[in-house]
Amino acid sequence: MGEFDELRRAVVRQGGFVTAAQAVRLGFSRDQVRHLVRSGRWIRLSRGCYLPMADPPGAALRRTRIRATVASLGPGAVAVLDTAAELHGIGGLQSAATIHVSVPTARPHVQRRAEPGLELHQLRLDAAEVCRVDGVPTTCPARTVSDLILRVNRYAAVSVLDSALNRGLLSEADLPMVLAGVARRRGAVAARGYLAEADGRAQSPLETRTRLRCVDGGVPPDALQLQVRDDDGHLLGIGDIAWRGARLIAEADGRVPHLTPDAVFADRFRQNRLVNAGWRILRFTWADTLRPDYIPATVRQALRRAC
Repeated sequence: MGEFDELRRAVVRQGGFVTAAQAVRLGFSRDQVRHLVRSGRWIRLSRGCYLPMADPPGAALRRTRIRATVASLGPGAVAVLDTAAELHGIGGLQSAATIHVSVPTARPHVQRRAEPGLELHQLRLDAAEVCRVDGVPTTCPARTVSDLILRVNRYAAVSVLDSALNRGLLSEADLPMVLAGVARRRGAVAARGYLAEADGRAQSPLETRTRLRCVDGGVPPDALQLQVRDDDGHLLGIGDIAWRGARLIAEADGRVPHLTPDAVFADRFRQNRLVNAGWRILRFTWADTLRPDYIPATVRQALRRAC
């Protein structure tokens, strides 16, 4: 049992995985390792890296897979782009299984293109642009955002910026650093425009997308996260997006935050209070943001009724 105790210690020390070389040093043969993987008792995470358990939690497995993949690529490997955003908790991108890793430009390109779920890059990174997130070398928030907004469309880029600002990973004072990070790179002109549209008051990518649909449709809101109070100053509710003159609020209804019965009851209670205070409420979902004309047309109609 000694080798299993040593194995557990190695797994804990490395954050959830063991390498094939370590397993051999601990007394496992390579045939045993292959048998453990084939039987489903161990999970292959990346080339030469394994998780010695059959059924880990999904989120934990994803983090461990990222950690193992970056470690397997040797010194100087750094999680970048979508993977860096995932580690930081920056929203606004579509979920993807691909792990993005940069290896040093001075090193000959690592031949790992054939490994499923891995995309390699060779970005020029300064030491100050790299931090550790959950033990994984990762581009810092400013560099991560700079790299992403050069590569994605406007809705995703502004959503990424809003999310980083809202989570406190970036502040308004950091935006010049992001601007410098995109300078003289392909896509810089568009990225500067995305920076001008960023607003950290948006609490979700859905709110960002709803706001952008309104802007594009010629009905930009004049308030975000509007606090509505009664005559005595008591808070009745907070509107995601609002047009104060028309006493109109648009709510961005994400699926997860509104699934529980408690959330449904709280939404109804808040909406009733706002309606009784003279406000009208529109509600939009992610699917609505995929229809370019629907949200602005609905808002425009509601604004006309207020005239």
